[in-house]
Parts: sequence; structure tokens; C-alpha cells
Amino acid sequence: MYIVYMDESGDDGFPKYSSPFFILTSLYMHYQNWKSNFEKIYGFRKKLKNDYNFPVKMEFHTAGFLTDKYPYRDLKYSFSEKKDILFLFFDLLSILDIRIINTVMNKKNITYEKYDVLDKTLNYNVQRIENDIRSIDQSGKFMIITDEGRVPMMTRTTRKMQKYNYIPSKFNPQPYKSEIQKLIEDPLPKSSSESYFIQLADMVSYIVNLYAKREFLNNESWPNRILNILKEGDEIELLNIIKPVLNLQASSVNDYGIAHYPKKK
Repeated sequence: MYIVYMDESGDDGFPKYSSPFFILTSLYMHYQNWKSNFEKIYGFRKKLKNDYNFPVKMEFHTAGFLTDKYPYRDLKYSFSEKKDILFLFFDLLSILDIRIINTVMNKKNITYEKYDVLDKTLNYNVQRIENDIRSIDQSGKFMIITDEGRVPMMTRTTRKMQKYNYIPSKFNPQPYKSEIQKLIEDPLPKSSSESYFIQLADMVSYIVNLYAKREFLNNESWPNRILNILKEGDEIELLNIIKPVLNLQASSVNDYGIAHYPKKK
């Protein structure tokens, strides 16, 4: 059994939206590795408390932390301390027994007005989890745990994928049918404030968002509040740190396995 934790960056609106990207990150592990992973994270959080006075039970929400929103502004970190803490979190990720898949939906490339951004992004992400588990564990199954906001819509998509699921073929013009077989249960809700794993998925998703702005949007600049902390190239360094746990097979055309849709015509 594999446990999948999902979180996202950006909004899933279309054709009206506030972010050009909707990014879905899946962090997953075999259930036998859950305990040791949790203990590594908890030990890290206790050290973070000792070294930086970051409360062990405080939710680490990356966007709020970097942009100094409440409650993080009360901790009064300098820009360099925030950067150091972020890099420490990525160092932690690199030693966990996990795998990570990132799917980027680029709304600038969408041409169909009724395109369902969440449905498509989740579909692409879940398919890659299914493919990976099939390749490493023929009898393995997985379940999804995610933040509470989008569970009903995600349930609709995952139920549909288990009944009929068509995948584009690299070799034929017609897609082929391949229903999801390894997913059990509907996506289960859990507050991100109660899950270190969802918080880590949020963190990766946020950095992938920064990466996508430069990689997929003609080097679009980041907000000034982020540029106070991170410079161009830091997102690459962070992704390189966690490269050992990224599922690089999720995309053969990206160095970090990041799946980018729709394809530009």
C-alpha cells in the first residue's frame, strides 16, 4: 500500500484566473516507510525549533512564510534566515523515503473555453502515480490524502478514471483505454495544518510554480517579496537538492520530471 499526499499551487479557475498556472504535487511513499519518514520530519522540526525558534506544531505554509504573512511575521526572521530555513526543508526532503510527481497546467496554452483545469491536472498526476506503482510493485495499491478544499471535485475525477480512462498514444493517432486499477477509496480530506506531509507537498508545489514562471512563461519575473529572499537560479538549486526523490520518469522532456500541459500548438 502506498500513501499519496497531494497539494497544489495557483488556482484552478479558467477562463478567469488569478494565476497562469495550476500545479499539483504528489508526495507518496510505501506505508512501511511512513513511520520512519514521520520521525525524520519530527526530529527536523524539533531541531528547527532549537535553531530558529520555529514552533514544532506550526504549519509551514511556504507562500505565507516567504511573504511574511501572519503568523510568520511575528517570528521576525531576516530574509537570509528565511532562505536558510527553506533550503533546510529541501535538504530534509532529499533524505526521505518518498517519491514526488509534479504536474503543471499552463492556462496560457489552453484553447478550449470549457477546459476543466482541476480534472485534467489530477488525471495526469494520478495516471503517473499508477504507472510508477505498476512498474515497482505489481500488487501495490494507493490511496490519496489531500487538503480539504477540492475533495468533492477530485472524487468525481478519480471515480471517472476507474471506470473509463483514455490515454494519448505515442504510436497511434487514437488514444487507448487504461482504467486506473490501483487506487482505493475516494480522496480523503485532511487539514494541511495537521499533516507535515501535505505541508511538504505544498512547499515543492510552490517552488515548481516559481520554476514554471521562468521555464514555461518566457522567464516571467517573480514578485518583489520573493526576490527579497530568492534569486534567479535558487529554484533550480532547490529542485536539484530533491532530484533523488523526484519521479524523473513522469516526463521525459524535463530534467525534473515535471509534466507540463497542455502542449503548445
